[in-house]
Amino acid sequence: MRHLEIVKRRNLWFAISLFMLIPGLISLVLFGMKVGIDFTGGTMFELRVPPTVTAQAVKDSLKGTAIHDAMVQMSPAGSDSIALVRAKSIDNKEQVIVFQQMRAKIGEFKTERVEVVGPSVGTELLWNSIWAMTIVIGGIIAYLSMRFRYDYALCAIGAMLHDVLIIVGLFSILGKFAGMEIDSLFVTAVLTVAGFSVHDTIVVFDRIRENAKLAGPKTNKSFSDIADDSINQTVARSINTSLTVCLTLTALLIFGGESIRGFVLAMLIGIAVGTYSSIFVASPLLALWRDADTAKGRRRSVA
Repeated sequence: MRHLEIVKRRNLWFAISLFMLIPGLISLVLFGMKVGIDFTGGTMFELRVPPTVTAQAVKDSLKGTAIHDAMVQMSPAGSDSIALVRAKSIDNKEQVIVFQQMRAKIGEFKTERVEVVGPSVGTELLWNSIWAMTIVIGGIIAYLSMRFRYDYALCAIGAMLHDVLIIVGLFSILGKFAGMEIDSLFVTAVLTVAGFSVHDTIVVFDRIRENAKLAGPKTNKSFSDIADDSINQTVARSINTSLTVCLTLTALLIFGGESIRGFVLAMLIGIAVGTYSSIFVASPLLALWRDADTAKGRRRSVA
């Protein structure tokens, strides 16, 4: 396998990362996130409808009802289709009226599931999710600080935040232009991706640390050269592992139900970006830090 000069081209990888980050961050500032009923409260109907019924037909059947502005998503389910309708909270009487009008316009359907989330429960779940993310990230920081030097830890955390921000930013864009909502499963996906990203980065950093020890303090190699060698030794493992996971997630994205599509998409994007960051962001960032420290040390010794 050809030796890849990844660290030496770090400016290119950093530019690609900025290209992925900036649109999402702008969208996040301007539009925020489209929050689902898990966090805001509301009602979700999962309806089994004939395969000829489209999302637009379901939306049209809701006109003039209490949930005329509901969001509708369709997915195939065997010989039928599943319509996932997300709307504000309505009582049983209003639900009966809505279903009567829908049946009059799109024909008979089967109610697979009705889920109601109260506003207070949604707010509590939102804060619990924020606390969960804070605790997990804090735990990761503490673990990395104990296992590695502070510069390793900070670079790994930087790569993890890079991955999380790309996912959050992309879902902000999807929420604005495709109606994609975030829910509790999205939070689960973000936490899983954060853990995967750190794990993948640790594998590379472990090899860098071992190779640096083997080279010794009197080596003619720069830290960037050692980092490049270490990445080349682990890149096949990282890509193969991620590719296996991504193939499984792609199958779930295509054939899975509508209710898990957002979760699977967040995982798929996160795993791909996490693999990229562990190879092209974390290690070049660490090498940049170490080379800067070395240059400072030389200037001090000359002075």
